[in-house]
Formats: sequence, structure tokens, C-alpha cells
Amino acid sequence: MKQVQDYIRTIPDFPHKGIMFRDVTTLFADPRGFRLAIDQMLHPYVGIQIDKVVGLEARGFILGGAIAHQLSVGFVPIRKQGKLPGKTISQAYTLEYGEAVMELHDDAIQPGEKILVVDDLLATGGTAEASIKLIERLGGEIVSCAFIIDLPALGGRKKLETMGMDVSVLCEFEGE
Repeated sequence: MKQVQDYIRTIPDFPHKGIMFRDVTTLFADPRGFRLAIDQMLHPYVGIQIDKVVGLEARGFILGGAIAHQLSVGFVPIRKQGKLPGKTISQAYTLEYGEAVMELHDDAIQPGEKILVVDDLLATGGTAEASIKLIERLGGEIVSCAFIIDLPALGGRKKLETMGMDVSVLCEFEGE
């Protein structure tokens, strides 16, 4: 029986030489693989109160929308700077070469709402950390952060757990 990681394609030297890119589009394109990933991501949260699923740009939108649908809760996107209309709050974070900014509508989450954060891959944890800070600034209470892939060598899981976050992953890959 195929596991989630069996549906994920690895592309060497993308986007830079020495990087092993973990491509989840092959997982999304396969109906069995996609269903398997969504079902496994949902499993830890059955019977737990979740008010909204927050998906991180861009593949977190695909996963988060499907999970929110299955849980019958709202979906909230966190996007790169300048992509959301209306009033937003923003949070800068560090990239390998520079800085980026994530944004969230200032009325997307109400104080006390229980939030599940979803994305495809956890690497250094910078994007997730910025997103957590945005959610907490609006008073959201993060139940957990769920990812398909963890790259343990890059330390993102440890970063989020040090922040007090529960982290759930479906599979791990070595390297970058």
C-alpha cells in the first residue's frame, strides 16, 4: 500500500544547485494520494474544537480548503504582502537571502477562535512562525500546525515547538 511520501516527487537542484525540491503537485494530482493526505492530516483533530483553518500561501490554500470543508469550518488565507484587499496586519520574517512579509485580514479571526494552521512543507519554520504571530495578534488560539512534509535538518519543527506549538507531520525527508 502506498504511503503519502510515495506520491511526492523529488526534483534535484531546484530552485538552486544542491536543493532536493519536494514537489507535492504529484500528490495533489493523484486522487488516492490527495485523499490519503487530507484524511491523515484530519485524523488528529477529529473531536477537537476547531473554528477556522488557516492556510499558508500557496499550497496551504489547497490543503487548508479541503480540510476546512471536511471539518465544516471557515478557511482563512495568509498571503504574501500586497495580495489581500482591504485592511490587513503584516509580519516580516527572514528568508535565506533577505526578508519577506506575510499578511492577514485584520478581521479574519476573532479573539478566542481555535485555529488549525496548515501548509505543505515545514523547513526553517519562518513562514509558519510569522503566521502564528499574525493569528495570535488577532487573539486566535492555535490548536496545532499541520504539514505534509518536515525537513528536520532545517529545524522548523523545533522552532515551532519551542514557541509552544503542537506540530503534526505526515512524513519527513532528509536534506534541504
